[in-house]
Amino acid sequence: MSRQYLIRRLLLVIPAMLGISVVLFTVLALAPGDPFEELASNPAVPPEVRAALRASFGLDDPVYLRYLHWLAAMLQGDWGFSFVSRMNVDTLILQRLPTTLIVIGSAQILAILVALPVGVLAATRPYSLFDQIANTLAFVGFSLPTFFTGLLLILVFSVQLDWLPFVYRADINATGWRFYWEHIRQSIMPVTVLGLFQGASLVRYVRSSVLDVIRLDYVTTARSKGIGERKVITKHVVRNALIPVVTLVALQMPIVFGGAIVTEQIFRVPGIGSLLISAMLANDTPVVMAVTFVIATLVILCNLIADFIYAWLDPRIAFR
Repeated sequence: MSRQYLIRRLLLVIPAMLGISVVLFTVLALAPGDPFEELASNPAVPPEVRAALRASFGLDDPVYLRYLHWLAAMLQGDWGFSFVSRMNVDTLILQRLPTTLIVIGSAQILAILVALPVGVLAATRPYSLFDQIANTLAFVGFSLPTFFTGLLLILVFSVQLDWLPFVYRADINATGWRFYWEHIRQSIMPVTVLGLFQGASLVRYVRSSVLDVIRLDYVTTARSKGIGERKVITKHVVRNALIPVVTLVALQMPIVFGGAIVTEQIFRVPGIGSLLISAMLANDTPVVMAVTFVIATLVILCNLIADFIYAWLDPRIAFR
């Protein structure tokens, strides 16, 4: 992977993040609603106090001026102040971001661990019983929304069997290994819901990609040289078949974060998804802006990592 390729991809991140911030800020600024609506309807708050508060937060300034002030503050590490929680926005996000990253990261690992072996085995045995079962389960898993599978798991494993807690608790009163075990137990269902939903779609793409590569001439040549079938698949087929799959994983990251928001609501996971929903309901604009910008930044970073993996799998990409 060339240094020029790395620098070029990193430089593309800057205009992308600026463009996303402009769109997000403009949409939120023009959206109906007022963060001081509760104060406006409160007769105990004098009008001059409300006007002073609006002026201190710059809510009466033009949109472009408010955006420039927000951007300058963001570059200095000031993410704003929550009107509802009465605390800094960066503190709120940093409290919840690790939980979301752990859940999404674990779900992605689960999806890859399921999709790769199942997709490769289904492609090496096309139209077999295993292939038909894998395709059927993949269609079912991809068709069912996360809120349905989440409620189904709660009914089975929490209500009927009483094996797993269905409410995620951040304040676990335990120490040592029990502390980690309790966190793992309450993470099993949300991670499973997200991981199997993502893995179901990846299975079909892995199978299709492996089928395309396995028919190429260089694979036939490798077999004619007497190389074992397992080595042909692992060394010559899988690496090249993963190239479009990596791109697909990166492109589906917005769907993953969208599913994470729904899943966090179902299992009461204290992540940035539930923070975003509560901020939207309370019309807490600084929190909504910061959370959506963080999610967009994470999606861009995931695509950037995918570009690096793509160039590692196919070194020709870095020299184009």
